[in-house]
Amino acid sequence: MADATTVMVVDDHPIWREAVARDLAEGGFNVVATADGVAAARRRAAAVKPDVVVMDMQLADGDGAAATAEVLAVSPSSRVLVLSASDERDDVLEAVKAGATGYLVKSASASELADAVEATAAGRAVFTPSLAGLVLGEYRRIAQTKDAGPSRPSLTERETEVLRYVAKGLSAKQIAERLSLSHRTVENHVQATFRKLQVANRVELTRYAIEHGLDTEAD
Repeated sequence: MADATTVMVVDDHPIWREAVARDLAEGGFNVVATADGVAAARRRAAAVKPDVVVMDMQLADGDGAAATAEVLAVSPSSRVLVLSASDERDDVLEAVKAGATGYLVKSASASELADAVEATAAGRAVFTPSLAGLVLGEYRRIAQTKDAGPSRPSLTERETEVLRYVAKGLSAKQIAERLSLSHRTVENHVQATFRKLQVANRVELTRYAIEHGLDTEAD
């Protein structure tokens, strides 16, 4: 369908790459490109501007972190979901630092991958459960090193409450229902936090919440 989420699959193993592309297409996604390496990923992302890039960490001419940075340089609106055989700490953290929104290991089922691509397209951070704690711990460690720096911008109590739910991955509609607010009011609070925290999207907003431990404080 015309409004289906567009996806590019980047993997250096042709059989796996085509299998992932086929599974996603059968799941209702519009697979607009595939690539086997950093250079090809950059070139094709620049041409097709996919909503989501499913990215392997081991590529023909580099690694997934480098490819993530290259893709986002030419297609800033794209979101990157890593799908890798590696669950090594360094690989996970390098991918996230390069701009990846989420990280799944290749043992994920086709339905889990489809759900993750859908969540990634919606701006939510998705991680294989065993890796989530690692990522959160790293963000908090980074945050602790920033304690001596400038104080964080002041948010109202309601803005902080909304931010906590954003970090949990709730949509504006879900937050509105949870807090008995209108959808427009929630969106206004989200936009206000964007301005105050100088972030560009919900992914960066979620990272801010994680860094400051706000993601664990909402019910």
